[in-house]
Amino acid sequence: MDNLVVQIEKMKPFFEKVSRNKYLRAIKDGFIAGMPIIIFSSIFMLIAYVPNIWGFHWSPEIESLIVKPYNYSMGILGLLVAGTTAKNLTDSFNRDLPATNQINNIATLITSVIAFLLLSSDPIESGFARGYLGTAGLLSAFIAAFMTVNIYNFFIKRNITIKMPAEVPPNIAQTFKDIFPLSVTVLLTYILDLLVRQLVGHSFAQAVIEFFQPLFSAADGYLGLAIIYGAMAMFWFIGIHGPSIVEPAVSAIMLLNIDKNIALLGEGQQATNLITPGLQYFVATMGGTGATLVVPFMFMWFCKAKQNRAIGRAAVVPTFFGVNEPILFGAPLVLNPVFMVPFIVTPILNVWIFKFFVEFLGMNSFSYVLPWTTPGPLGLVLGTGLSGMAFVLAILLIVVDVLMYYPFVKVYDNQILAQEAQRHQDSPVEEMEEEKLETVPSANEMTLGNISKKVLVLCAGGGTSGLLSNALNKAAKEYQVDISSAAGAYGSHQDILKDYDLVVLAPQVASNYEDIKKDTDRLGIKLTKTEGMEYINLTRDPKGSLEYVMDQFKE
Repeated sequence: MDNLVVQIEKMKPFFEKVSRNKYLRAIKDGFIAGMPIIIFSSIFMLIAYVPNIWGFHWSPEIESLIVKPYNYSMGILGLLVAGTTAKNLTDSFNRDLPATNQINNIATLITSVIAFLLLSSDPIESGFARGYLGTAGLLSAFIAAFMTVNIYNFFIKRNITIKMPAEVPPNIAQTFKDIFPLSVTVLLTYILDLLVRQLVGHSFAQAVIEFFQPLFSAADGYLGLAIIYGAMAMFWFIGIHGPSIVEPAVSAIMLLNIDKNIALLGEGQQATNLITPGLQYFVATMGGTGATLVVPFMFMWFCKAKQNRAIGRAAVVPTFFGVNEPILFGAPLVLNPVFMVPFIVTPILNVWIFKFFVEFLGMNSFSYVLPWTTPGPLGLVLGTGLSGMAFVLAILLIVVDVLMYYPFVKVYDNQILAQEAQRHQDSPVEEMEEEKLETVPSANEMTLGNISKKVLVLCAGGGTSGLLSNALNKAAKEYQVDISSAAGAYGSHQDILKDYDLVVLAPQVASNYEDIKKDTDRLGIKLTKTEGMEYINLTRDPKGSLEYVMDQFKE
């Protein structure tokens, strides 16, 4: 097992490179920008269709009023994501361009929306149809964004623009600078739309979905589910944020299936499409990647080693809300040969059991999108519409996950017990209490003078970064140091970087250090990255986290 872990770890540089791919990152960050829309609109679907479980149905007129906000938000998600994906991809391209010759990300956002409409919408009397402006058009949205930004990059990088005299105001000059790439993008997508309609008789968006439909069907099978969710866990096991690699490949399927499931419920049928955000958040990664919801509880209740019990207590609350880095790096689970099998296999078993409940027991699949920080069992029950089967499944998954992890937790606990016994034998002094009192320094031991500093902590989703940000703010207040901190998600940080003096990367996004350094260097901002256990220790030690940050400013 140790040799296998070593061999997998040797592939880490390749996977890190994949996770930093500009196009995958743009898709992921484009979706992050749209998540508030997705979550907000799902509230109206819950109101509209959950009462059906108890035999209550709204009248068609009332139902139409309830779902209107959904249709006007999720109904144009493809159009919105075309813009946000283009903007994020533009920001990535700009890192490699001179500061004096950058691509206008607002221009690419607007142009991408136009290109998407040309590829996805059918003309109707007095307008155009919205059938592919929502989740059904997501694949076309990505293609429109990629085409747009690459065309802009070609023209801007080579200075093929309309150049205005120096006396012309910059905002006017920028308008003329964008004319060539905008025109070429619109014309090329228009020609592509005409060619596809001539060849297949319908829109580019519909043709793309039909082309990938066999892949969508295969992904819903037992093997497809195992590959998708096993890969997420495997990447995390070697220290790379797995969803950053896998999610962009399946994100379009996830949201398309949500729309399909809602349509099925509206027709009084079973929601059967499996791959959805809820399947990832509340089944495959219940409690975080590796399905670790039960692990901190097992460390607290089943372990005898003091170290493991302390780690369990520290990790149980964050993991309950899907932030499982304290147990991943605190135990650790990642790169720990003892936990390799349950960490990768348990998520696969969970999604297979879910598939069995949907296909053979008639339970509805997920039809509603909830925040990923919703506790796993609650998210499972709510996301599938409060059905009785969902309650049974939630309990069953907890039992299965405990059975999967139990023998490996016991093996690891015996290892730590032996290490603790050896340390006690080598140094026979009175053992310290498990809970140590923190030595509180005087206020003048920590000072930056009269300088005010702002710190931005970045992780993948904004959850893990909150642990360190809260610790920093707590210590700064206690020791009267003028430092304030905020948590953020990598990918949604571009527009706020300029407001901070230091950026701290959590371990899950540390592989992006070289990319973001181009941004921080340009803005004159300090940047640091953290390792797994180092980061967890900082989140548990407010004083230590403050000292760490102050050291960065002193360098």
